[in-house]
Amino acid sequence: MPLILDSSPSPSPSPSPIESSPATLRRRDHNEADVVIVGAGILGTSLAVTLARQGRSVILLEKSLKEPDRIVGELLQPGGVQALKELGLRECLENIDAIRVKGYEVIYYGTEVHIPYPANAARDHDRRRRVGSGGGAFDGESPDVGAMEEKTLLGRPEGRSFHHGRFIQQLRLAAMREENISLIERTVTGTVKNDWTGQVVGVEAENPKYNGSSNARDVYFGQLTVLADGYASRFRKEFISHAPVSKSKFYGLELIDADLPREMHGHVVLGDGAPVLLYQIGTRETRALVDVRDGTPTASVANGGIKGHLRNVVLPSLPACVQPSFERALDEGKLRSMPNSWLPPSTQQVPGMVLLGDAMNMRHPLTGGGMTVAFNDVLTLRDLLSPENIPDLGDTVAVKRQMRSFHWRRKNLTSVINILAQALYSLFAAEDPQLKVLQRGCFRYFQRGGSCIDGPVGLLAGIIRQPFVLFYHFFAVALLAIWLTLCESP
Repeated sequence: MPLILDSSPSPSPSPSPIESSPATLRRRDHNEADVVIVGAGILGTSLAVTLARQGRSVILLEKSLKEPDRIVGELLQPGGVQALKELGLRECLENIDAIRVKGYEVIYYGTEVHIPYPANAARDHDRRRRVGSGGGAFDGESPDVGAMEEKTLLGRPEGRSFHHGRFIQQLRLAAMREENISLIERTVTGTVKNDWTGQVVGVEAENPKYNGSSNARDVYFGQLTVLADGYASRFRKEFISHAPVSKSKFYGLELIDADLPREMHGHVVLGDGAPVLLYQIGTRETRALVDVRDGTPTASVANGGIKGHLRNVVLPSLPACVQPSFERALDEGKLRSMPNSWLPPSTQQVPGMVLLGDAMNMRHPLTGGGMTVAFNDVLTLRDLLSPENIPDLGDTVAVKRQMRSFHWRRKNLTSVINILAQALYSLFAAEDPQLKVLQRGCFRYFQRGGSCIDGPVGLLAGIIRQPFVLFYHFFAVALLAIWLTLCESP
């Protein structure tokens, strides 16, 4: 379990004696490995463990190994739980007070509709994975929830919600247990390139232990460098041409002992303003995320700022059972924010380097699909970059060929999750009267139950991976909205 720390993560085990294998000596004495990964977050850590278990030597660099404290990355959809299991990391969800998530409760102007994860899609998905198709499924004849037998309900897929930092620390502990990984606390400042070929051969990093001295600079070399340094990536501008677009922020509160309308479910509250998300992240803790668009008048300084908006606009729109805990959290003042960004995926062809995770592709976090995308990306890379397919990661031509395949193979899942996230946010945060008509049509569509909820939530959950199913439900909602409008016209 090679481990190099200048300040210990919390919590962390005591490092074991360093192994003396040739690969370990290369990492320890020469800062050389098969793969250098920048960012010990969701994607970086799981990819490090996956490659290490294939026999690759990995250096994993992270600027701070303290437990992260974020307000997103707290809900893992069933498709992500399944991917985590296939990666052999399912135990990382244990001992962190994670909450089972069975579906959603959508509240539209006080009217509720229950949307459980679909049992039929889970069965078909599992069957297809067993025969090797890797795709999802959709059964247009699924029965309504109320008509299902208890054993079918018990067989439904589940997600998990949790404190983000606790989950990250479990992933890092899993990496520390791998003898082929050196987890090192460093701030990476740039890439190292071959001046003749342009190939990335490693990274430069600052050692906080020697900050301000000539020994502060370290260089780490790898046949392949993976940049997975998150939504605020310092490398994105260097390797891709477009920047993230952010038009709103999530403002987060942690509610204590909140009384939610339906336990073990995510809640989406819709009304005159932007959507509000509510979901448990622990036995006593519930996360409230409030989307606030840039320039919202009720959040101006003259109206009391963000806290004024939350108190005067958001609080009255919440279910009555949630309002006391929301108000207590607001009074305590522990309010944090996170930009909601959109960044379409891009193919990079820089030899020796790949950009992955939120550094490469982001979508609005409304649907909680980010971690599901990340773990499924790692599953795809596990096959494409396996020693059987790429014996030598220094073969940049072969790696570039596999990365082109990666961007096509991920599309069935990521295109569905990306499009759904952006479309649902535009619909749920609608201010335009025409979009409001579609918003109402969407809710009435959900009220129909059966396949009208199984299909959409199966897509959102990362279980159904067929873009045509998304296409079908989009048009079905639009047609229903038109029909409702025509019926009400004089």
